[in-house]
Amino acid sequence: MGRDVFYITTPIYYPNDVPHIGHAYTSVAADFIARYHRLRGDDVFHLTGTDEHGLKLQRAAEAAGQDPRTWVDAMAPRWKAVWARLDIANDDYIRTTEPRHVAAVTKLLQTVFDNGREDIYLGTYEGLYCVSCELYYTEDELVDGRCPIHDRPVEPMVEENYFFRLSAYADRLLEHYERTPSAVEPEARRNEVLSLLRGGLQDFSISRTSFDWGIPLPWDPRHVCYVWFDALTNYITAAGYADDPERFARVWPADVHLMAKDILRQHAIYWPAMLMAAGVDPPTQVWVHGYLLVGGEKMSKTKLTGIHPFELIDHFGVDSYRYYFMREFSFGQDGSFSWESMVQRHNADLANGLGNLASRVLAMLGSSFGGEVSPATVPGCESDLPAVAADALARYDDHMVGVRLQPALAAVWEIVARANQYLVEKEPWKLSKEAGRRAELGSVLYAAAETLRILAIAIQPIMPAAALRLWDQLGIAEPLARQRLPASGSWGGLAPGTATTKGASLFPRLDAE
Repeated sequence: MGRDVFYITTPIYYPNDVPHIGHAYTSVAADFIARYHRLRGDDVFHLTGTDEHGLKLQRAAEAAGQDPRTWVDAMAPRWKAVWARLDIANDDYIRTTEPRHVAAVTKLLQTVFDNGREDIYLGTYEGLYCVSCELYYTEDELVDGRCPIHDRPVEPMVEENYFFRLSAYADRLLEHYERTPSAVEPEARRNEVLSLLRGGLQDFSISRTSFDWGIPLPWDPRHVCYVWFDALTNYITAAGYADDPERFARVWPADVHLMAKDILRQHAIYWPAMLMAAGVDPPTQVWVHGYLLVGGEKMSKTKLTGIHPFELIDHFGVDSYRYYFMREFSFGQDGSFSWESMVQRHNADLANGLGNLASRVLAMLGSSFGGEVSPATVPGCESDLPAVAADALARYDDHMVGVRLQPALAAVWEIVARANQYLVEKEPWKLSKEAGRRAELGSVLYAAAETLRILAIAIQPIMPAAALRLWDQLGIAEPLARQRLPASGSWGGLAPGTATTKGASLFPRLDAE
């Protein structure tokens, strides 16, 4: 963990990109992790935002008949709307056109330029350039002469540029990753980074003179800063690098940088080298997830394979959306999305699992006790639910801290499965019809309702709205937002006499069509 603050970041996105579920995958994961650490009582800082400079955006603005600033101002709110609909509770939203970011980029550039090692030098670059990637490619990196990421033609360019001497940092980076292997996860991505480092590094361009939509270099304003010294610097801008050294000392280095595998090189090689050149610590951990695939292909605006998150939220709801993508796929690997698998996961885990558990327990409390929770005092009604919950919550914590999101949720759903099985074993619907067994019935329902209380706390990071609805139905006076693990997960927190209410179903079943 970082110094005083758990700092988690996502990549920042081009404002003109059409948001799709691949983008949202990263952001939901970051929000899940951030909310979980808040639940643990950690001081959390969660950052996202938009990357608003560069040739790609200047050309898009020109095509729309607008100046770049007017154009990005109109585009950026689309992303905020998506994150709001996905219930993303980020603490900061950065735009790289903000004055605070210009100040941070200027400071970082000047610091590296002045470090006495000539890490930044003037040269001429001739190569094949992908505007969408903001990257040069060699011939052997292309696929049929086209960009391997965007499947678009590349452009030959010859231009005077300033370069960053990345080649000088190969050994230092290699030492860093060999000393702290957890700095890149999962292992397959760490091995990829090590292979790149052992193969040697090429210096990369950090400026452009062929366009002017960017931050001028402080020592040579004829040049504007090229994407990586601009875009990547957002992570330290938001931490206070340029304007608040005391805060920067508390927040940086970032604990977790989340990103997809196509930008591994930039975040795990370029970025830490840039920071080392400026005398700043690299991030504690770069965590790389796979692609979400549709029909076996990575989602792409170019190929019209992107699915907008709203298309799914409108049908499944935001809680089911968030749960599905974190539970269905192993976070470090590629995953293939299908509508059918989402319906199946929703119905099996949410409607038939947690939703059915809540409905049965709250309905029986209502019909047998007027909604009031009875004391759990009857001998012979003890269950293993306290032990099951304690064990699952311990593993949940271990997995979440290790960014193993799928097994973390699987651990929580072991509690759901055992609670439903407990009801089948105890058959409270039969107890309610038998004379003299009212106290036994109350004890059984207490165990089930207490399990629901613990589940409401546990699911809060992944399904905040559903957790709050369940909490309200349980009638607990203390706000859900004040609960903290592990203390609030201890058995026995539900007070006898609490007035519950059977509200609407948490997760109605959905048809496959």
